[in-house]
Amino acid sequence: MRKVFLALLLIAATGLLFFPVGASMDKNAQKPESSLPAVSSLDASGVAEARLIDIYRLTGAGRVREALGKAESLVHDHPNFQLAQLVYGDLLAARARPLRGFGDVPQAMSSASTATLAELQHESQMRLKALRERPPAGTIPSQFLSLSPRNKHAIAVDASRSRLYLFENTPQGLALVADYYISVGKSGTEKAVEGDLRTPLGVYFIISNLDPKSLSNFYGAGALPINYPNVLDSKRGKTGRGLWLHGTPPNQFSRAPQATDGCVVLANPDLDRIIRTVEVRTTPVVISPRLQWVLPHSARAESKPFEDALAAWRDAKSSGNIDHLLRFYTTDFNTFGKKTLTEWVPELRDELDKARGRSIQLKDLSYLRWTDVSDTMVVTFGEVTGGSLTGPTKRQYWVRQGSEWKIFFEGIIG
Repeated sequence: MRKVFLALLLIAATGLLFFPVGASMDKNAQKPESSLPAVSSLDASGVAEARLIDIYRLTGAGRVREALGKAESLVHDHPNFQLAQLVYGDLLAARARPLRGFGDVPQAMSSASTATLAELQHESQMRLKALRERPPAGTIPSQFLSLSPRNKHAIAVDASRSRLYLFENTPQGLALVADYYISVGKSGTEKAVEGDLRTPLGVYFIISNLDPKSLSNFYGAGALPINYPNVLDSKRGKTGRGLWLHGTPPNQFSRAPQATDGCVVLANPDLDRIIRTVEVRTTPVVISPRLQWVLPHSARAESKPFEDALAAWRDAKSSGNIDHLLRFYTTDFNTFGKKTLTEWVPELRDELDKARGRSIQLKDLSYLRWTDVSDTMVVTFGEVTGGSLTGPTKRQYWVRQGSEWKIFFEGIIG
């Protein structure tokens, strides 16, 4: 009877009685019969998490002795994994007495540990939420409209699930290769000002890879800074800096779902995998309050009006007609150095004069969409003039105004 009570207690504490693991994010998808996935069905790179979920599964099935053995092995291998330690402690305590609740610490310690226990329970719930609400097969985040072969990988963060998804850009399209539990800002997301303890939302790029030897132990396995504030952030007056993907200190395997100063924080083994995989400058990082998963062909179909606008801009630039070309830019356009459209026109004229009416090709084109209060495209390409082999790498930000797409930023990034 005690084993059954323990199983029910752990299941109720993590929300499993109400939300079966393995369910699709698609609301119309059929509910699976099993309550928890087997370890073999989980991402092998998230080994510690997979082992923890297996302990939940075994406990829920009433196989408490087996769960206890696996919990003992997990905390031996990862002694800083607090959530695993808590589950192991409950399993041990249940052998001697009935448990009063999830994280049944001694009464003398309970008042001092209430906040920590709540955070660990929240962490447990978020891990399981992401594992039961898997992306529908063959879908991608709606922001990833088109990535060039130079974008070998892409990252998407879903704050609502405390999850980071890692993609490989294959010849057949984006493929989800791994996903990891993450922590975001103490005050949540949608960063606006420096020090607000929020994680930014938008389309970013990894801009460097910081050597862990140059960092304090607080950052764990290393850090991957992103380009916050991006052009759209700056246009909206957002402030702050130093937003990174980074690890955890040696004594902490993971942090609570909302526990950072604004960075995205992963367990060190997970971050190490990402550091060894992604490329600086070309890896996009989308951070969303809640990712929308769509089929690639439907995303491309929705982007057809933008593709037409981009092609028209290219043709206008190829024509060498400055007046025609300027119709594609907003009145509040700026470029690096905060040059206004009027200040930038002489440079644009110089570009047209050097091209001498030769056609313009956009090589290694990628574009990502960000939609909130406005509809924005972040576009990167190599601009190559006919007869040339190479050209500058440019980034543009387009905004949809009514039925038209127009450029509010353009600059050379390489």
